[in-house]
Amino acid sequence: MNTIQCDIVSASEMVFSGNATMVIASGTAGELGITPRHAPLMTTLKPGPVRVLLPDGDESIFFVGGGIMEVVPNQVTVLVDTAVRAEGFDEAVAIRAKEAAERELKDRKGDMEFVEAQARLAKAMAQLQELERLRKLAKSSR
Repeated sequence: MNTIQCDIVSASEMVFSGNATMVIASGTAGELGITPRHAPLMTTLKPGPVRVLLPDGDESIFFVGGGIMEVVPNQVTVLVDTAVRAEGFDEAVAIRAKEAAERELKDRKGDMEFVEAQARLAKAMAQLQELERLRKLAKSSR
């Protein structure tokens, strides 16, 4: 089976390292599906899910807070500020983060605070949207 080496690295740790049949992520220019022998590519990533399709047919999902993805023919490297496995995701924490970011946007004081609050809001919204997608997927497979 054709696979590609996938490494997902956050600022603090190696989050995932292994073979994949496909890596799916949201680049700033749109959805990307990376397969073995993909053309070289470098892109920035939006906050949201990175899906790693494994050779055994399973899927691992990671929420990332934005970052960079580099693709060479036999390897994809995802460098992110933060990454959380979907299984370790806490919906209540994401809801609180979304609400806090919305309050900060309403009460903004400076341009930098506004930009930082927008980034936190985008990250929380992406996590909540992916959680909803996973719920729908789980319901449809029952």
